[in-house]
Amino acid sequence: MSISKGEVGTIVGETNPLAFKFLINKEVGRGTYIKARADGGKEWILAQVEDVKRSNSAYSVNQLSDAARNYESREMMIAEARVIGVGSNGKLHLPTSPARPGDPVFVADEKLIKTTLGLARGDMYVGLLRGYDIPVELDANTLVQKHCSVLAKTGSGKSYTAAVILEELLERKVSLLIIDPHGEYVSMKEANRVGDFSRYRVKPRGYDVTVYTPGEMAMNPRADRPFRFNGINLSAREVAKMIAHESGSSGQLGLLYEAISALRSETDVYTLEDIIEQVVRSNSKSKWNLVGQLESLLELGLFSGTETPIDELLRPGKAAVIDMTGILPELQSMIVSRLLTDIFEARKRRMISPGMVVIEEAHNYIPERGTGNAASTNIVRTIAAEGRKFGVGLMVISQRPARVDKNVISQCNTQIIMRVTNPNDLKALSKGLEGMTGELEEEIKRLPPGVAMLVSNEIERPITVNVRPRKSRHGGVSTQIVIKDEAVAAPKRASRRYEKGSAPKAAVVETGPVREKKAGGLLEKVFGPRRA
Repeated sequence: MSISKGEVGTIVGETNPLAFKFLINKEVGRGTYIKARADGGKEWILAQVEDVKRSNSAYSVNQLSDAARNYESREMMIAEARVIGVGSNGKLHLPTSPARPGDPVFVADEKLIKTTLGLARGDMYVGLLRGYDIPVELDANTLVQKHCSVLAKTGSGKSYTAAVILEELLERKVSLLIIDPHGEYVSMKEANRVGDFSRYRVKPRGYDVTVYTPGEMAMNPRADRPFRFNGINLSAREVAKMIAHESGSSGQLGLLYEAISALRSETDVYTLEDIIEQVVRSNSKSKWNLVGQLESLLELGLFSGTETPIDELLRPGKAAVIDMTGILPELQSMIVSRLLTDIFEARKRRMISPGMVVIEEAHNYIPERGTGNAASTNIVRTIAAEGRKFGVGLMVISQRPARVDKNVISQCNTQIIMRVTNPNDLKALSKGLEGMTGELEEEIKRLPPGVAMLVSNEIERPITVNVRPRKSRHGGVSTQIVIKDEAVAAPKRASRRYEKGSAPKAAVVETGPVREKKAGGLLEKVFGPRRA
């Protein structure tokens, strides 16, 4: 919107160092940054309009009948402004005395806004201050070292906004590891073609992104490489961390330790398949649940004699996307647990580059107590608490803030919040954000798509930002269920009998392939085929 830089009003009524009201003589809206002289006249007070009220004494209740007979306009507009502070010597402080009634109020100039809010300190361009053409820039080191969260309801643009941040980090040679449940970040390889690039002064481009799929390549045509753990000579502890908690009773874990101990006494080299065969030979009645969990790991193809090198996943200026499409949720959290543990331990030993771990759909991997369980919770909490010391940053992204571990969210110094309307999610945000007021909560509920509230210790108070267009193509588009004016046939089931790139076409675009279990499996190998 276009804002005049002249005088816009006069301070009226009582004032205090935190707020004042002014009589408007030019159009001013909510969110406008304004300035007035501090008492003494040497410095400017920066404030923001929080509310605008219109009144007309001719239409007061007591004078309504008279006004109907003899109308005389006595309309006034009063703005309520909240003081942000006075900027001096690069530091922000509240004025020692309030602004004076009768003093003029002006629209704040760009320089005052940038210096007072701290917008001139960063190097990562994320968008424009809402209502202004003032670039909003964050400090890359602070964002990575002190962690970041992106929180919003579905459809508000959280994944899009997260990708804008990731683009800026990649351009600054930050190493990224992205946990991607639905393959939304695969498209960062390609340049964007949609957006107001001229206004935001950005140029479309793609980025160096390698997509990994856990297990078999044939089940994910978008993948560049398979991702595998070392499956040779697994310890009981390593295997135990990869099986679901509900199957991990003391009796079943005891079976696992016994099986591996027996194998170690018999051979120098053994595989996951050998472990399963050893468990099957046990006489214990509780072995079958454990066997089922172990067979699921085997069928996934996640363990191999040739593991994915850990230093391949964190390379400066490159992103490694772990595309979890088609993986069962409980297996996803186990994979993330093992992977992030390996990453964190390798970084502690300075074996790999520093970087940032990005977790999309974070409520599935670090659920708040009482909302679920996940094998990955402990390691993510550890990275949130200790990652800064070892050069491992964290970004968590979720559409359900109330279901994300509050301890992890509280460790995020930079919080990017888009539209949230669920009462429980708003309550969680209020608890986790310093300085959250009723006015800010109402503003969060009304944020349009593409607009984010930015909260950071590096910025003096929460601000709203029009997020810039992505430079890379956006991949987080919802599946189109109904196609108008076309005959839509029922989609065929995905088959594993086609070569990569020759998947059967269907009228409904699916978010990703569905992984199917192999027929038979190890039990059939041990006992022979089932009888009809």
